Amino acid sequence: LLLGSEAGAALAFLGFAAACVAMLWLNVSFALAAPALMLERQSIVAALRRSTKLVRGAWWRTFGVLALTWLLTFLLTFLVSIPFGIIAVIVDGTDVSEFLNGTAPSFGWSFLIVTGIGEVIVSTLIYPFVAGVMALLYVDQRIRREALDLDLARAAGLPGYGADTPRS
Repeated sequence: LLLGSEAGAALAFLGFAAACVAMLWLNVSFALAAPALMLERQSIVAALRRSTKLVRGAWWRTFGVLALTWLLTFLLTFLVSIPFGIIAVIVDGTDVSEFLNGTAPSFGWSFLIVTGIGEVIVSTLIYPFVAGVMALLYVDQRIRREALDLDLARAAGLPGYGADTPRS
Protein backbone atom coordinates (compact mmCIF):
# COMPACT_ATOMS: atom_id res chain seq x y z
CA LEU A 1 0.00 0.00 0.00
CA LEU A 2 2.79 2.41 0.89
CA LEU A 3 4.78 1.48 -2.19
CA GLY A 4 1.93 2.60 -4.46
CA SER A 5 3.17 6.18 -4.42
CA GLU A 6 6.56 7.80 -4.81
CA ALA A 7 6.44 9.13 -1.26
CA GLY A 8 5.71 5.65 0.07
CA ALA A 9 8.58 4.17 -1.92
CA ALA A 10 10.93 6.89 -0.67
CA LEU A 11 9.79 6.31 2.91
CA ALA A 12 10.31 2.55 2.55
CA PHE A 13 13.79 3.12 1.09
CA LEU A 14 14.76 5.52 3.90
CA GLY A 15 13.44 3.09 6.51
CA PHE A 16 15.40 0.24 4.95
CA ALA A 17 18.58 2.36 4.82
CA ALA A 18 18.16 3.39 8.47
CA ALA A 19 17.60 -0.23 9.48
CA CYS A 20 20.78 -1.28 7.63
CA VAL A 21 22.82 1.42 9.38
CA ALA A 22 21.40 0.43 12.78
CA MET A 23 22.08 -3.25 12.09
CA LEU A 24 25.68 -2.52 11.08
CA TRP A 25 26.26 -0.36 14.16
CA LEU A 26 24.84 -3.04 16.48
CA ASN A 27 26.81 -5.79 14.73
CA VAL A 28 30.10 -3.96 15.26
CA SER A 29 29.21 -2.81 18.78
CA PHE A 30 28.39 -6.37 19.89
CA ALA A 31 31.18 -8.07 17.90
CA LEU A 32 33.26 -8.79 21.00
CA ALA A 33 30.39 -10.19 23.06
CA ALA A 34 31.21 -13.85 22.35
CA PRO A 35 34.84 -13.61 23.53
CA ALA A 36 33.73 -11.63 26.58
CA LEU A 37 31.05 -14.22 27.31
CA MET A 38 33.46 -17.15 27.09
CA LEU A 39 36.70 -15.69 28.46
CA GLU A 40 35.27 -13.55 31.25
CA ARG A 41 32.42 -15.95 32.11
CA GLN A 42 29.83 -13.19 32.18
CA SER A 43 26.12 -13.30 31.58
CA ILE A 44 24.83 -12.55 28.09
CA VAL A 45 23.69 -9.03 28.94
CA ALA A 46 26.97 -8.28 30.75
CA ALA A 47 28.94 -9.60 27.76
CA LEU A 48 26.97 -7.31 25.41
CA ARG A 49 27.72 -4.34 27.69
CA ARG A 50 31.38 -5.35 27.88
CA SER A 51 31.60 -5.58 24.09
CA THR A 52 30.07 -2.13 23.72
CA LYS A 53 32.56 -0.75 26.25
CA LEU A 54 35.54 -2.34 24.50
CA VAL A 55 34.45 -1.15 21.04
CA ARG A 56 33.65 2.41 22.18
CA GLY A 57 36.30 4.76 20.81
CA ALA A 58 37.59 2.10 18.42
CA TRP A 59 34.42 1.53 16.39
CA TRP A 60 35.99 2.36 13.03
CA ARG A 61 39.05 0.18 13.66
CA THR A 62 36.79 -2.68 14.70
CA PHE A 63 34.55 -2.10 11.69
CA GLY A 64 37.59 -2.13 9.37
CA VAL A 65 38.88 -5.42 10.74
CA LEU A 66 35.40 -6.96 10.58
CA ALA A 67 34.83 -5.68 7.03
CA LEU A 68 38.14 -7.17 5.92
CA THR A 69 37.23 -10.44 7.65
CA TRP A 70 33.82 -10.51 5.92
CA LEU A 71 35.50 -9.83 2.57
CA LEU A 72 38.07 -12.60 3.07
CA THR A 73 35.42 -15.10 4.15
CA PHE A 74 33.31 -14.20 1.12
CA LEU A 75 36.28 -14.68 -1.21
CA LEU A 76 37.25 -17.97 0.42
CA THR A 77 33.67 -19.20 0.21
CA PHE A 78 33.52 -18.18 -3.44
CA LEU A 79 36.87 -19.75 -4.33
CA VAL A 80 36.00 -23.09 -2.73
CA SER A 81 32.29 -23.26 -3.61
CA ILE A 82 32.61 -22.54 -7.33
CA PRO A 83 34.87 -25.53 -8.11
CA PHE A 84 32.63 -27.80 -6.02
CA GLY A 85 29.60 -26.46 -7.89
CA ILE A 86 31.23 -27.20 -11.24
CA ILE A 87 32.25 -30.68 -10.08
CA ALA A 88 28.72 -31.25 -8.79
CA VAL A 89 27.20 -30.34 -12.17
CA ILE A 90 29.62 -32.68 -13.95
CA VAL A 91 29.02 -35.55 -11.50
CA ASP A 92 25.25 -35.05 -11.65
CA GLY A 93 25.30 -35.22 -15.44
CA THR A 94 23.30 -32.03 -15.83
CA ASP A 95 23.43 -30.74 -19.38
CA VAL A 96 24.92 -27.26 -19.67
CA SER A 97 22.18 -26.29 -22.13
CA GLU A 98 19.70 -26.46 -19.24
CA PHE A 99 21.41 -23.42 -17.74
CA LEU A 100 21.28 -21.50 -21.01
CA ASN A 101 17.70 -22.09 -22.18
CA GLY A 102 16.07 -20.32 -19.25
CA THR A 103 14.53 -23.33 -17.54
CA ALA A 104 15.49 -24.45 -14.08
CA PRO A 105 17.78 -27.48 -14.25
CA SER A 106 16.80 -30.53 -12.24
CA PHE A 107 19.55 -31.60 -9.87
CA GLY A 108 19.86 -35.04 -8.32
CA TRP A 109 21.28 -36.40 -5.10
CA SER A 110 24.84 -36.46 -6.40
CA PHE A 111 24.70 -32.69 -6.93
CA LEU A 112 23.46 -32.13 -3.39
CA ILE A 113 26.08 -34.45 -1.90
CA VAL A 114 29.03 -32.85 -3.73
CA THR A 115 27.91 -29.29 -2.94
CA GLY A 116 27.27 -30.35 0.67
CA ILE A 117 30.83 -31.66 0.93
CA GLY A 118 32.07 -28.34 -0.48
CA GLU A 119 30.08 -26.38 2.09
CA VAL A 120 31.45 -28.53 4.92
CA ILE A 121 34.99 -27.80 3.72
CA VAL A 122 34.23 -24.08 3.50
CA SER A 123 32.78 -24.07 7.01
CA THR A 124 35.78 -25.99 8.33
CA LEU A 125 38.06 -23.26 6.99
CA ILE A 126 35.98 -20.19 7.77
CA TYR A 127 34.63 -20.75 11.30
CA PRO A 128 38.05 -21.08 12.98
CA PHE A 129 39.33 -18.09 11.00
CA VAL A 130 36.45 -15.86 12.12
CA ALA A 131 36.73 -17.10 15.72
CA GLY A 132 40.45 -16.32 15.69
CA VAL A 133 39.86 -12.82 14.35
CA MET A 134 37.26 -12.16 17.06
CA ALA A 135 39.58 -13.45 19.78
CA LEU A 136 42.46 -11.31 18.50
CA LEU A 137 40.21 -8.25 18.31
CA TYR A 138 39.11 -8.88 21.89
CA VAL A 139 42.68 -9.27 23.19
CA ASP A 140 43.82 -6.24 21.17
CA GLN A 141 41.12 -4.05 22.70
CA ARG A 142 41.92 -5.31 26.20
CA ILE A 143 45.62 -4.57 25.64
CA ARG A 144 44.86 -1.06 24.37
CA ARG A 145 42.32 -0.19 27.09
CA GLU A 146 43.36 -2.14 30.16
CA ALA A 147 47.10 -2.80 29.69
CA LEU A 148 46.40 -6.53 29.55
CA ASP A 149 49.86 -7.08 28.07
CA LEU A 150 51.47 -5.96 31.34
CA ASP A 151 49.27 -8.31 33.35
CA LEU A 152 50.09 -11.18 31.00
CA ALA A 153 53.83 -10.43 31.22
CA ARG A 154 53.60 -10.39 35.03
CA ALA A 155 51.68 -13.67 35.02
CA ALA A 156 54.33 -15.20 32.73
CA GLY A 157 57.06 -14.07 35.14
CA LEU A 158 58.97 -11.99 32.60
CA PRO A 159 61.76 -9.88 34.13
CA GLY A 160 60.93 -6.19 34.53
CA TYR A 161 57.21 -6.81 34.93
CA GLY A 162 57.14 -7.82 38.58
CA ALA A 163 54.67 -6.64 41.18
CA ASP A 164 57.00 -3.81 42.18
CA THR A 165 57.12 -2.37 38.66
CA PRO A 166 54.81 0.67 38.42
CA ARG A 167 52.03 0.60 35.82
CA SER A 168 51.99 3.44 33.34
